Amino acid sequence: MFDYVIIGAGSAGCVLANRLSEDPSIRVCLLEAGPPDTHPLIHMPLGILWMMRSKVLNWRFHTAPEPQLGQRRMFWPRGRMLGGSSSSNAMCYIRGHAADYDAWAALGNVGWSFKEVLPYFLKAEGNELGDSAYHHGAGPLKVSNLRSTNDMSRHYVQAGIQAGLPFNPDFNGPDQEGVGLFQVTQHEGRRCSAAKAYLAPARRRPNLQVITDAHVTRILLESGRAVGVAYTRHGQAHEVLAGAEVILSAGAVQSPQILMLSGVGDTEWLRQAGVAPVVHLPGVGRNLQDHLDVVVTHQAKQPGSYGITWRNLLRGPWYLYRYLVKRDGMYTTNGAEGCGFARTDAQAPLPDVQLHFTPGKLRKHSLDWRFLCGEGYSLHVCNLRPKSRGEIRLNSADPFAPPDIRPHYLSHPDDMAHMVRGVRLARRILAAPAFDAIRGPELTPGEDVVSDAEIEQFICEQAETIYHPVGTCKMGHDPLAVVDDQLRVHGVGCLRVVDASIMPLLIGGNTNAPTIMIAEKAADLIKADRHQSAQLGHPAASDRATPAPVAEMATPANL
Repeated sequence: MFDYVIIGAGSAGCVLANRLSEDPSIRVCLLEAGPPDTHPLIHMPLGILWMMRSKVLNWRFHTAPEPQLGQRRMFWPRGRMLGGSSSSNAMCYIRGHAADYDAWAALGNVGWSFKEVLPYFLKAEGNELGDSAYHHGAGPLKVSNLRSTNDMSRHYVQAGIQAGLPFNPDFNGPDQEGVGLFQVTQHEGRRCSAAKAYLAPARRRPNLQVITDAHVTRILLESGRAVGVAYTRHGQAHEVLAGAEVILSAGAVQSPQILMLSGVGDTEWLRQAGVAPVVHLPGVGRNLQDHLDVVVTHQAKQPGSYGITWRNLLRGPWYLYRYLVKRDGMYTTNGAEGCGFARTDAQAPLPDVQLHFTPGKLRKHSLDWRFLCGEGYSLHVCNLRPKSRGEIRLNSADPFAPPDIRPHYLSHPDDMAHMVRGVRLARRILAAPAFDAIRGPELTPGEDVVSDAEIEQFICEQAETIYHPVGTCKMGHDPLAVVDDQLRVHGVGCLRVVDASIMPLLIGGNTNAPTIMIAEKAADLIKADRHQSAQLGHPAASDRATPAPVAEMATPANL
């Protein structure tokens, strides 16, 4: 018996495990389906190339065939280890635009405006630049400048300025728009995942138990409240009980999957999958949003990129020495060194596309090895606020079967228009004088791809996710909301969802830092509930199902 059982030791789960176990009287259990984060390539930033396809450290999901993308099944990598995707991502530290959070609050989510969430960003951040109005230097999540920046990335920044974008030294400062270099979640040249930042300092606390290789099969529900979690470990079935709350932090893909496996979701969807409905909550799995990404790639006439070349292969031992001894050099790169936020429409109130510049040739999640060979550079383009909405369902009642992921990319016509304008902007930047000395032929889309129709065809054939799925357990009070603004599941007591799935709208940027912020805020919400209930001398407010006309207990009458 624990007070809190947390499902998922990813970006949010690690934060919660640390913050809740700060109180020695609170007993916390953290369940993670993957292994510990002990492999050395997890902590080497360049190790991202290997982890993308690891059969042990990655869930390796695939979507259903996408109608607007040539019926392709899209590869969706997600981290499967302590730290989750924060242990396998590109470490880009971006919060999003202030207006993103104000939009959450405008939907009726009290406490989620930018002014109200900024203190939680600051609480988490340990920025090497120190304290300022927008930054904090002493938080657990270490944030730093790139240790060794490739010259091509500097060419990109100059080219962006020449193309008319302002230079931006801080994308998390007062203004997001412009071009510059990323800050990254690294400390002294090594990855700083949520596991490294939050879980490692807390592991020796006697009131915290971390169980890895624990595949959750369902949440245990009794009389309308969550009382524990069932999981399988090394082929053996186990249950762990929660006296206060179960907290679901399995991410935008698996949080809705686990809810549905537990009988919480759209009754018709559950019946189709062979799951007995318990609570009718139709928003579970809906509202899926993601950033679609496409890459403009050039061959380079001069050496210096991070491609597979004889030069880099021969220098491999030197690069390894620099990493091991000095913690700098190529092995500390996050891959995507240059950043940009821009408006493709002059009338747009906010930047509507994000750019990631890579000093290497990339295609298909960096895994087309023949394409990686040789010198080159790439510029990623993604539409920041897509209007398309997808969904995640169950393929079956088998908890070990992957979910049915249907992003429905480009199902809204405005999204394709954004992508086409983004490609044209990327080409304009890469055509700037800063690249004249090194620019080789354009490899993708290719110099013969000129018209809007041709660019659209290129996008349909080549676009991929840039790993930012959110929204499948959205926060709100409308009929498709899954949690309230305290992150409590509508219609189920003692159960919260805390991860990127609660975002009602996709933020304009990378999603790891916002997910950590959500968990920091959630920890305070949970502690406040606990403190209030202790003062009143009755079970925590979260022990009672939140009033929710959108959720119904499933009975023969309403099935």
